[in-house]
Amino acid sequence: MTEERVLELIEQKNYIDLKKELSEMNEVDISEILNALDSSITLLIFRMLPKDTAVEVFAHFSPEQQAGIINAVSDKELKFILDELFFDDMIDLIEEMPANIVNKILANSSADERKLINQFLKYPAQSAGSLMTIEYVDLKKNMTVQEALNHIKEYGLSKETIYTCYVTDNNRKLIGIVSLRNLVVAETDKYISDILHEEVIYVETHDDQETVANIFIKYGFMALPVVDKEKRLTGIITFDDIMDVMEQEATEDFQIMAAMAPSEAAYLDSGVFELAKQRIPWLLILMIAATVTGRIITKFESLLSTMVVLTAFIPMLMNTAGNSGNQASTLIVRGLATDEVALKDAWKVLWKEFRISIIAGVFLATVNFAKNMLFDRLGLLISLTISLTVVVTVMLSKMIGGILPLIARKLKLDPAIMAGPLITTLVDALTLMAYFAIASTLLL
Repeated sequence: MTEERVLELIEQKNYIDLKKELSEMNEVDISEILNALDSSITLLIFRMLPKDTAVEVFAHFSPEQQAGIINAVSDKELKFILDELFFDDMIDLIEEMPANIVNKILANSSADERKLINQFLKYPAQSAGSLMTIEYVDLKKNMTVQEALNHIKEYGLSKETIYTCYVTDNNRKLIGIVSLRNLVVAETDKYISDILHEEVIYVETHDDQETVANIFIKYGFMALPVVDKEKRLTGIITFDDIMDVMEQEATEDFQIMAAMAPSEAAYLDSGVFELAKQRIPWLLILMIAATVTGRIITKFESLLSTMVVLTAFIPMLMNTAGNSGNQASTLIVRGLATDEVALKDAWKVLWKEFRISIIAGVFLATVNFAKNMLFDRLGLLISLTISLTVVVTVMLSKMIGGILPLIARKLKLDPAIMAGPLITTLVDALTLMAYFAIASTLLL
């Protein structure tokens, strides 16, 4: 079903067919269609949906649509939505809503829920604690397999996942895990202590979300337990939540590498002034930094005035250096993000980039030398000057591009800062210095 089909059925007042077609659709697809519609139409269709479907659709709405629905529905309808939402979705909802909407949500929550909400909101943004949910199945080690299965049947429907169950003691300390598969195939009179897996990989509530994402990528988990400093189980993080984090982290890295302030807002939903505000600071910094290259050129005006042909090759040399540096930095930033590269690998990175730069630099210089001699007919010394500069700048650029992200990580900065325009600006200055130094030696 498309947006046009929905509007057509509404215009015809054919609500029976509309309700039927919506019932056959996935909740995510419904939310995408309703997100694009007017709020009054969205509310009309939202109220047609079966209650369970409506809750799933609501969870996938944009914050603006969620706020519109909360303002429009009755307290009874809102209470049903809040009761059926998974707890981590409710926390995400509250974090996105303005104060008046938050007050309405809290007013329709129970005292226990309000206490839990306040506790969750105290966790730092982008921490494991802010991502976790409390909807998990916990078992005790003295339970039999049959008792555990009965427990899952009774409480599992309201949990986010039942494929992994968490075994805790009376103080909520995490002892181990049991998979649903092991429970199903085990003898019913066996105890949980006989089949639990004690080597559990977990994260703490204050661990950064990027650390959590890397663990999910490394081990391919469906869910990951979250514990406090005393190793008490406080919640779990499911793979669907961490997928959102991965997308967010990747988007943030792209924005930083493009010299923009990170923003979670969608491009089309962001105002012109907001987008300009994100871009101007870095543009200003880079513009001022680029004046260094102008000063270098000014310093060698006498050389350029006697060898005007050298000017024509400045853009080529600067572009080659910038591209070389960006190639190296992009790979290292990616390696740091996926834990393929660590700070202790700095010398390995330098050595590898040094060898790569020699091969790439010599190849590019050879091609450039042949072009200058055969086609441009510049003469031996000028061709040699340009080609030697290519070798030197490629070597410098690749080694700088490889090491700067590691330096950023050492300084507790986002390695993505040391990529893109920043590296280009730095290697541009180094390229000019190398170019004029070689030219001064060979041509004067």
